[in-house]
Amino acid sequence: MTTTLAPAATAKLTRLTVLVFALTAGSSAACNYYLQPLLQQVADDLGISTVAASLLVSAAQVGYLSGLALLVPLGDFLNRRRMVPALLATSVAALLISAVAPNFPILLIAVFATGITASAAQVVVPWASALADPERRGEIVGTVMSGLLLGILLSRVLSGAIAQFGGWRAVLLVAAGIQLLMAVSVYLLAPNTAPTAPKERYSQVLASIPALIRTHAVLRHRMAFGFIGMACFSAVWTGLAFLLAGAHSSPFHYPEFVIGLFGFAGVAGALGAPVVGRLADRGYLRLVTTLMWAVLLVSWGLLAWGGHQVVVLIVALVVFDFGIQGIHLSNQSAIYVLAPQARSRLTTAYMVTYFLGGVTGSVSAGVAYQAGGWLPVCEMGFAATILGAALWAVFSRYGRR
Repeated sequence: MTTTLAPAATAKLTRLTVLVFALTAGSSAACNYYLQPLLQQVADDLGISTVAASLLVSAAQVGYLSGLALLVPLGDFLNRRRMVPALLATSVAALLISAVAPNFPILLIAVFATGITASAAQVVVPWASALADPERRGEIVGTVMSGLLLGILLSRVLSGAIAQFGGWRAVLLVAAGIQLLMAVSVYLLAPNTAPTAPKERYSQVLASIPALIRTHAVLRHRMAFGFIGMACFSAVWTGLAFLLAGAHSSPFHYPEFVIGLFGFAGVAGALGAPVVGRLADRGYLRLVTTLMWAVLLVSWGLLAWGGHQVVVLIVALVVFDFGIQGIHLSNQSAIYVLAPQARSRLTTAYMVTYFLGGVTGSVSAGVAYQAGGWLPVCEMGFAATILGAALWAVFSRYGRR
């Protein structure tokens, strides 16, 4: 018996399909962030420093980066309905190893492996883009991205709640169960679509990525913005874990559950993603990008002030995450129209740079916080945002010409 594969252009994209994609993207991306608000607890349990603990964030991001570079391009010439559940099942195994890791080196390796499999999130995003009608592509991608972003943000809430009563290892066991559920859901409910480049070899697919980067100036520009945005995002949420736990003379001394609740502050950014997508669909992409950089600049002053005032800190996180996610979605809206037959490869080019920024931000934040606390983290982020806004001003003018 043979299975009929529908072309992506004719496969029906139902609300249920979009929901499955959004949940899969969210659960996969969340695997990189469950431990982030628990860094102090992990450090105390394993007897390591705050700088060493921050390497767990970097290991997850380097793993994710590896998956983006080597696995996500496979989405253009493999059956995604089989590929994604396979990645999710492997994620289950990596999370279980992390949960029982007896020491820091084993945990670091298992977290790295989890990061690789978490790249399933970036397989479903171009999959959704390929299935969406052109006039709704920005909205659909925005909805799936909302799921991804909610997964990242709510992972902190879930991990804080579980760790308060069961410790950080219990968090990873729950995460493994969620990934198993999503593996079954994707296999049973997602459309069985044909690859967009089935005749290409893996080496050809990888070799075509540098060619895409050379060909499309817009892709290069958006890669630079993605690097800066993710560096800022990772720096804030890495430093925040130490700030809220009371490290380095911080005025806050919250338990893990309360630290996790701060993830709700970023939900506004995730919920705003479809709005940004709809505006992009209507031709306002340049205006949206400009406004998001302005929002991000304002947020750094609030974040610095929030280092001493918890209410201000919550407001600052809402503003900050909205700006970051708006920039990210505007970047994706800009690149997915460049080469429709190579959306997985465009995703790889953009997201590899994006998470190189994440690795840079998490490591820099760990060092900056240990050296001087929360304020140096904010100063570093503000300087990066000034650079990003200046580059956007230059590239935007170049694009109009």
